[in-house]
Amino acid sequence: MNKQPEETIVKIENLSAYYADRKILDDINLSINKGEIMAIMGGSGAGKSTLLRLMLGLMQPASGSINLLGQDISKLRTKALYALRQKIGVAFQGGALLTSLTVGDNIALPLREHTKLDENTINIMVRMKLEMVDLSACEKMMPAELSGGMLKRVALARAVIMDPKLLFFDEPSSGLDPITAVELDELILRLKKAMNMTIVVITHELQSALSIADRITILSAGKAIFTGSVAETRQSKDPYIQDFLNRRVRKNTDKGDDYLHRLTNTQ
Repeated sequence: MNKQPEETIVKIENLSAYYADRKILDDINLSINKGEIMAIMGGSGAGKSTLLRLMLGLMQPASGSINLLGQDISKLRTKALYALRQKIGVAFQGGALLTSLTVGDNIALPLREHTKLDENTINIMVRMKLEMVDLSACEKMMPAELSGGMLKRVALARAVIMDPKLLFFDEPSSGLDPITAVELDELILRLKKAMNMTIVVITHELQSALSIADRITILSAGKAIFTGSVAETRQSKDPYIQDFLNRRVRKNTDKGDDYLHRLTNTQ
């Protein structure tokens, strides 16, 4: 029996981006399929955060295109982009909860802003999502009363309250102790299965990526140098990837003349 072609949820083609005259992303090409978890990794300054902002339509590329859920976001007018974002969930690195609202009100906010559902229905949906992230007793708590792991879970509940087809999760394990990080990884896998979502995880946490990802993309100096399964990542012969996997310090390969030229070049 012929295998059905996989549906592409995110397609990035020839994407480049600058800050002033500094190139941050250089000719990125990447496809993310329906129902998979794609981990985007790389060292500090590799371009992960810039790529996330571009995929969310928060900045425009210098060249290339980004297609989300069948739409080229660079060609969308404000109203159409607004409608598309309602099909996308975003869990920010620090949670980005409103400190003046309770946990329940933070999670309910997208429903109150973007739907005409009655309050009883909204409250039921909030409690359902709190159950999914194992925080059913926290609806009336304030963000200041939560631990770091709990904040991440509340942010995740808010991100999926409208049952998005595509979820972006920025540094889910950042700042968490190892046990809490593992619990969050397991929660992400459960949500993917329960909600049939496509998930893009921006992370520098190697163990987390190896645990949850279907595929991994590695950025280096603004280029996507590798995309493959976890097994393919582990087996890669690329020196940078092996240094990354094994936490090895990268060697400076500059020759003396190259180093001197780099220091004295004013162009």
